[in-house]
Amino acid sequence: MDADRNRLQLCIHAIGDRANAYVLEMYEKIKTTNSPWDRRFRIEHAQHLRKEDIKRFAEIGVIASVQPYHCIDDGVWAEKRIGPERIKTTHVYESLLESGAVVAFGTDWPVAPLNPLFGIYAAVTRQTVDGKNPNGWIPDEKISVEDAIKCYALNAAYASYEDKIKGSIEVGKLADFVVLSEDILTIDPDNIKNVKVDMTVFDGEIIYENEE
Repeated sequence: MDADRNRLQLCIHAIGDRANAYVLEMYEKIKTTNSPWDRRFRIEHAQHLRKEDIKRFAEIGVIASVQPYHCIDDGVWAEKRIGPERIKTTHVYESLLESGAVVAFGTDWPVAPLNPLFGIYAAVTRQTVDGKNPNGWIPDEKISVEDAIKCYALNAAYASYEDKIKGSIEVGKLADFVVLSEDILTIDPDNIKNVKVDMTVFDGEIIYENEE
């Protein structure tokens, strides 16, 4: 309560349906008790949700700050830990977006690879790293490439109160972007993981060029 009253953004890790429900309850209590402000609550990971809690992210105004690569490495073993029913509501990116929630992507490096293209590939294909889910693990939760880019760019900037200066290429914003070797919006999504960065522009200056 005190942290929120002092206009400090609350970002809490939660993995597990009980943990996420507890944090959502706490955030809702804070929101109804304290004075309104642009608080942008966050739950980091937001994995393994109760079905009824998915819609609460949008209702309360909680950002689901997730790391999509984990859905393709967790997918190798997670069902053995939590069972076939609870697994249906883990890494539910499409359901969260459909509910109106802000979903922000990150990498969780060094636990997972730093390359965001791997995360986009994971969110779009959901092909587990063991190769046993060629059509995607929990395929109903696949999202589009466009949505995955937005989650990594504009939504991530929003989650850190930087959406006025980052997250999209617009007049007045920092010119931070990359030029890729292929158009990830048109290629086979299976190949996104193989795309390379040809150029990096930071604050309007070229800081990297692929010499190959």
